[in-house]
Amino acid sequence: MSNNTVDVALIGGGVMSATLGTLISQLEPEWSIEIVESRAEVATESSNAWNNAGTGHAALCELNYMPEAADGTLDPGKAIEINEQFQLSREWWSSLVERGVLGEPSSFINAVPHMTFVRGEQNVDYLRRRHEVLREQPLFSDMEFSGDPARIAEWAPLLVERRARDEVFAATRSASGTDVDFGSVTRQLIGHLTSGGARLRFGQEAKRLRRRADGTWDVFLRSRAGYGESIINARFVFVGAGGGALSLLQSSGIPEIRGFGGFPISGKFLRCDRPEIVREHWAKVYGKAAVGAPPMSVPHLDTRIVDGKASLLFGPYAGFSPNFLKKGSWWDLPGSIRPHNLGPMVKVGLTEFSLEKYLLGEVFASREKQLAALREYLPSARAQDWRMITAGQRVQVMKKDPKRGGILQFGTEVITGAEGSIAGLLGASPGASTAVHAMLDVLRRCFPDRFDGEWRPRVEEHIPAYGTGLNGDPAAAAASLARTAEVLGLSAEALAR
Repeated sequence: MSNNTVDVALIGGGVMSATLGTLISQLEPEWSIEIVESRAEVATESSNAWNNAGTGHAALCELNYMPEAADGTLDPGKAIEINEQFQLSREWWSSLVERGVLGEPSSFINAVPHMTFVRGEQNVDYLRRRHEVLREQPLFSDMEFSGDPARIAEWAPLLVERRARDEVFAATRSASGTDVDFGSVTRQLIGHLTSGGARLRFGQEAKRLRRRADGTWDVFLRSRAGYGESIINARFVFVGAGGGALSLLQSSGIPEIRGFGGFPISGKFLRCDRPEIVREHWAKVYGKAAVGAPPMSVPHLDTRIVDGKASLLFGPYAGFSPNFLKKGSWWDLPGSIRPHNLGPMVKVGLTEFSLEKYLLGEVFASREKQLAALREYLPSARAQDWRMITAGQRVQVMKKDPKRGGILQFGTEVITGAEGSIAGLLGASPGASTAVHAMLDVLRRCFPDRFDGEWRPRVEEHIPAYGTGLNGDPAAAAASLARTAEVLGLSAEALAR
């Protein structure tokens, strides 16, 4: 083993690496940590505020977490699971604010109601039934439903303004929703790590991984400035490089990555910064996805608060690019193809016709069509008030399936291997919102003895809801929501602005 071996190497300067590094520093303060970031600053890809919708995914408004079964039944299980995972993030962030690791809460999280808006009798009926199921769940108890235009106008006036009087529509609203700037979270966490002794290497691109005979890992780096190569040797490696994670995990040779591929989907948003419009809409409003559209492309009209300034985003408008990163290469997709994942990738290509049709339509959509989609949610929208911005790349997981040969999976997937010495994260939404849950899962799977031993009490000290199933205890759910709302400035007074 090298004398220069570090305990932990984190590849990628995003919210996942920042979260895992901070958790490790809390549990093992003496462990050495190195962070590798290919760019000149952290949080430049999916963690950047303008590369994601900053929803704070809690299943309060996202219909894809509670689809209607063929027999018309609605199962809240997935919605509850996602909400509970987000509550872990809220509790952990609260503890970090109290300890001074994170600064003023409004610098990264703000109270913004989450709404769902649907049109047409069939969709209204579904939304009503969804509300009836969820309102009985403690974590969703503040959810309101209305089909009254006057009431909906009180919540979000621009949704109703200039809408036809005979149009049928309805909405739900949860005041406990949030807007999260994950770029700010990332920068603050990594700043705290480096101030505590972690080393951050900018402009260094991880090209491949190789396991030594002693079980440690060599991380081969290339300077983007052209100054040659270097190597980090680490006892544990986490690959949190977003779309770049797949190729690095493939290079490691761990059998657990066999059969996995990636399908990149690019996104764009219409953005409005005009104060007189922004102040009339204080909500994140999600609708229903188009037929064949991926869940990450559900249309939504969002309030965003970045660097203390509010804006509106509408989208996403999906497209296709073979890049796995926003600043990646056209070689990313073809370069990820291996004999072991070719079959599943071909199978997905042959079966996802509706998605392919949807993406083609999005790629060639005119400006007029894009504005028409916006006006379904904001009838009074004017073209001159909105500009198009390019968001981040999302690489959806393709993997083997025993029944179908290959499937396209929407969500995140934690990959661990080599007796717990390496881990990585693939996939997209809900992603950053559930980073705490995902990174605790990494620690539990890679360090089971430590986690179930001396680490677990320390985890529960910072995150009391961990492992308890918060939604199953109404009193505990109410207490957690109230406490984190107070610490994070998400009270009713904050919502009233």
